[in-house]
Amino acid sequence: MIIEGLQKTTLLDYPGCVACTLFSHGCNLRCPFCHNAGLVIRKPENVIDIEEISAFLQKRKGILDGVCLTGGEPLLQKDALEFIRFLKSFGYKIKLDTNGFYPDKLKSAIDEGLLDYIAMDIKSSKEGYGRTVGIPDIDISPAEESVKLIMSSGVDYEFRTTAVKGLHLVSDFEKIGEWIAGAKRYFIQQFIDSGDIISEGLSAFSREETQKLLAAVSERVPSAQIRGL
Repeated sequence: MIIEGLQKTTLLDYPGCVACTLFSHGCNLRCPFCHNAGLVIRKPENVIDIEEISAFLQKRKGILDGVCLTGGEPLLQKDALEFIRFLKSFGYKIKLDTNGFYPDKLKSAIDEGLLDYIAMDIKSSKEGYGRTVGIPDIDISPAEESVKLIMSSGVDYEFRTTAVKGLHLVSDFEKIGEWIAGAKRYFIQQFIDSGDIISEGLSAFSREETQKLLAAVSERVPSAQIRGL
């Protein structure tokens, strides 16, 4: 597993837990608004040794509650399940961030009891996916399969969408609501230019505009909230 980043402590990434976050290299998507472009479009530059990760996790026992595995897309890598087993062996709760395009690996991780929390990105409405992931003709059936899998898994979860002006319309959020109706948790996240995004010239919705997006999705997803506003 190619890990290029380690945030030693976070109170935000794993709801209700003090955690660390590991950043994996590579992604199958090319979302213009991706705030971790270096992990997606460049070759690995600062790979963290597995022994270093092991030593850190061992040392932080009793201090950290959980580990967040994010990316990039963690399940892209062929040894992703083996790595999650390794993380789980330390006794930590494991949160996985995923785009949902690897439902077979996701199912295996769920079936093995390796995951305690899943955060899946819903990039847009089904009709708008190609536009928001930078791959116009993408087949989103794997993401659809993952949504069904997560909602029926019994594992704690959330869905979230990063709202970007020019890439999303109010109608996209109406359709997202239809797609994930009744979801346990759903967050609309404001786009923030991290300085390391794939495409330039993108902007966030205003507070008032974001409230309209929330209203559009809330009819079918009463749990919907805005994050980061």
